Amino acid sequence: MSFFKKIFSKEKKETLDKGLEKTKSSFFDKLSKAVVGKSKVDDDVLDNLEEVLVSSDVGVKTTLKVIDRIESRVSKDKYLGTDELNKILREEIAGLLSETNTGNAIEFDIPKQDTPYVIMVVGVNGAGKTTTIGKLANQFKKAGKHVVLGAADTFRAAAIDQLQVWADRTDVPIVKQSMGSDPASVAFDTLKSAVKQKADVVIIDTAGRLHNKVNLMNELTKIKRVMEKVIPETPNDVLLVLDGSTGQNAFEQAKQFTAATEVTSLAITKLDGTAKGGVVIGISDQFKIPVKYIGVGEGIDDLQVFNKIEFVDSFFK
Repeated sequence: MSFFKKIFSKEKKETLDKGLEKTKSSFFDKLSKAVVGKSKVDDDVLDNLEEVLVSSDVGVKTTLKVIDRIESRVSKDKYLGTDELNKILREEIAGLLSETNTGNAIEFDIPKQDTPYVIMVVGVNGAGKTTTIGKLANQFKKAGKHVVLGAADTFRAAAIDQLQVWADRTDVPIVKQSMGSDPASVAFDTLKSAVKQKADVVIIDTAGRLHNKVNLMNELTKIKRVMEKVIPETPNDVLLVLDGSTGQNAFEQAKQFTAATEVTSLAITKLDGTAKGGVVIGISDQFKIPVKYIGVGEGIDDLQVFNKIEFVDSFFK
């Protein structure tokens, strides 16, 4: 079986291709300029390639890692043509993504367990956190799961209202309190309700503010501690939502949130409206946290399970 065998549905694949079009177009436009007039991969080409990767928001550390690996291959081959550069880049980027993203999930699924699977969602306001929760709820419901939402971002009334809109849109139950309520109390009530309803999945929204990391850390720790009183060893997943269109700012947000709490997976949104899709590669590599979902469109079904094979295939198609 080819490593890049098509495994997505045609519709999903077309959405992914379209969502990465701006990133791909920008990257390969820069790459073609980097090798113009060159037939061999030499120091000049590698210097230009380094600039292309950094300017494509892959990140400095990950870029240097890619360049080192290509240099190693160049040193083994007496002559490496620039026409082979695409293939080499494709292989090295796929290799990097494979180091953190070990699986190749296609569908929205959860492990089988006796208690509800609890996802605590973190991320700054504006990153697409609430929208991601709504789209996740939709996908899990389509997969036949009983979903319950918890509006524990009580810092903003708008956050509660937005989550209610998504609950109505996807026809899933929501547990909420008034603005200013204790977020941990909302999470506690949500889990109690989910257990009573014999729900399959619980998605807890949390406040997205970073102005005080200590407060954020204390709040998230308290939410976790209170949830464990209802269901031990929860949450099962701490999902960090990052706005891919912010490029290097997404790196900084990842740094802040991973310092404040244990993040177990990533959702990278808004890739369809940006040329900064290279951020997926850099963040996955630098933080060693698997990318679980990517947003490649505004439609309710345009949140996809991240599949490294299909991502690389669409990027280099």
